[in-house]
Amino acid sequence: MFFTNLGRAYKLKAYEIPEAGRTARGTNIVNILPLSPREKIQAVIAIKEFDEDKFIFFATKNGIVKKTSLSEFSSIRRSGLNAINLKVDDELIGVKLTDGDSKITIVTQNGYSITFEESDVRCMGRTAAGVRGITLRDNDVAVAMDVFDEDSDLLVVSENGYGKRTPCTEYSIQNRGGKGLITYKVTEKTGHIVGAKTVKDKDEIMLINSNGVIIRLEVAQISKTSRNTMGVTLMKTDSDQRIVSIAKIINEDNDEE
Repeated sequence: MFFTNLGRAYKLKAYEIPEAGRTARGTNIVNILPLSPREKIQAVIAIKEFDEDKFIFFATKNGIVKKTSLSEFSSIRRSGLNAINLKVDDELIGVKLTDGDSKITIVTQNGYSITFEESDVRCMGRTAAGVRGITLRDNDVAVAMDVFDEDSDLLVVSENGYGKRTPCTEYSIQNRGGKGLITYKVTEKTGHIVGAKTVKDKDEIMLINSNGVIIRLEVAQISKTSRNTMGVTLMKTDSDQRIVSIAKIINEDNDEE
């Protein structure tokens, strides 16, 4: 399943995606999916069965969240369908597969985060717009959403290549819709937050900069610090570069995310 920034969902069989070597450029996604000029893929989720007891959890840059039964996406036409109704100035920033009893973390570009029970969000149909997940401060937007794991750390990465991980136990569970807690000391030196992931020591991460350069790091090599710190340099950036995306590589059972 593919979800775009405009809130649309598409579905493909894995064998419909052209196979290529590690160094190959691959096939432009617009040759596989009928995306509009302003659409870009925001999340990809592997699905085997559309179980009724599983859910798709959405988060938008304006702090809106929504939970919809996975079974509602079992019949997606080739042209896709609307997965969430977005306001004109909003877009999708995260999509996760959940079990209904998860905890959800949302992180903003100015270094705030909120963690709440998934059960605080009732299940809604595809045409629903969602509810408030976090109340954003002035000039702030949500940039990342992940499933919270108390046995993990929250890794936060800034646009100028700084990052840190903080034990999830330092984050208290709050009520949905609050302003959240400070999770990163954003400064002119660090730049804004561009991504966040819950990670374990055995995981690895990839950082991608605006020039298309990728580096791969072991999570265990990244220092653990408290919530209100700026962390350390993970990837050096020049004045005309910035980190644009992060990805987590799960080494358990050779599965990659």
